[in-house]
Amino acid sequence: SVPPVLSDLSATAPVPDGDAVSALVSHAVADTRTGPSVGAIVIDQATGAVISQVDAAGPRTPASTAKLLTATAALGVLGSESHFTTSVVRGSSGAEIVLVGGGDLLLAAGPGDPTATNGRAGLADLAADTARALRLSGNTTVRVRLDDRLFTGPAVSPTWQAAYLTNGFVAPVASLEVNIGKLRDEEYPPRQTDPALSAARVFADALAAQGIAIDGTVARAAAAQGAATIASVDSATVHEVVTYALQTSDNTVTEALGRMVAVKSGFAASFDGATKAVLAHLTAVGLDTSSAQLADCSGLGDGSHLSARLLADILLLATNPAHPEYLPVALDLPVAGMSGTLVDRFTTSGARGVVRAKTGSLPNVTSLAGTILDADGRLLVFAMIADQTPPGGQIGPRVVIDGLVDGLAGCGCLAPSA
Repeated sequence: SVPPVLSDLSATAPVPDGDAVSALVSHAVADTRTGPSVGAIVIDQATGAVISQVDAAGPRTPASTAKLLTATAALGVLGSESHFTTSVVRGSSGAEIVLVGGGDLLLAAGPGDPTATNGRAGLADLAADTARALRLSGNTTVRVRLDDRLFTGPAVSPTWQAAYLTNGFVAPVASLEVNIGKLRDEEYPPRQTDPALSAARVFADALAAQGIAIDGTVARAAAAQGAATIASVDSATVHEVVTYALQTSDNTVTEALGRMVAVKSGFAASFDGATKAVLAHLTAVGLDTSSAQLADCSGLGDGSHLSARLLADILLLATNPAHPEYLPVALDLPVAGMSGTLVDRFTTSGARGVVRAKTGSLPNVTSLAGTILDADGRLLVFAMIADQTPPGGQIGPRVVIDGLVDGLAGCGCLAPSA
């Protein structure tokens, strides 16, 4: 039993006046800082009625707001309380073991931390359990092999610009990685070029530290079907991993979530299979994906096109009491001025603390989609995508979009007669 800390939404809170909201939306869309290609929509969450929209059905480059699609599919297909398991199984002989990747890119090199999402499962713990089992079976010298075949196809999307890798915005996508392949514990550090093999070497070193002699170097080899499991460690829950991806806007973790959706759904665990699996789930739950295109699951690559309306529909689904399985997609978004990728936005605004939203940023693309609790206590769903912003970076278009959100949060936008 958890005591409530917030009151329920008021069923009688007034809906903002359509003309007043349209004036705010039109002003933002017409601002030259957002460029000539803008889609925007504001919806009353309780009724699903559109209060205002401008070209909301037009497909546009979404940037990281595309992560809303992958997060929704991950929760719906995988289940919020499931885990990703990294295991060690018997190899082709008693002198060989195989490390098998299960989709966890947030492994710790050392012991796992039960309070963390990034680092919940530790390779040092896996090595300790493996060493114990090996000693009990009389093996103190082993060859270490890696099976990372769970994910297929290229590890790097051809739709990604080379600079995204060199600048640390993303790592090659593998079925196991230590700290998302980061070489340093920074937001955008250099990454391992082969994160799975690097993780296997970390595991081998940890096994050696437990007194097990390592025969030769770590190499790839397929685990035999039905091979006996020696030891395993579990990731944080899918709910926690989804929250991590939404809060940090981590591209690599989101790509892995998409691949795990593909595995569970019977698609190839590749870029192509993952995007198909995500869209297939959204279609199956009744969303209109007919104009949607995904180049990848994170929104980083060139070629994704989504409408502001689809982003808003996902948030309507996530806030629908009939579908509590999707609630984290809305509830665990960054909070304006307080957390995640919105921690440094809206800090002095009336929107601080009452807006939850997913950010999106690419060259010449700025987007934002989320929920707003306005001054009258009415919950609004909004989405805005500007995908031809002028040169000068993110500051100008963000000021415009943030101004729209701030204005919506400040409603009281009642019709004059009210």
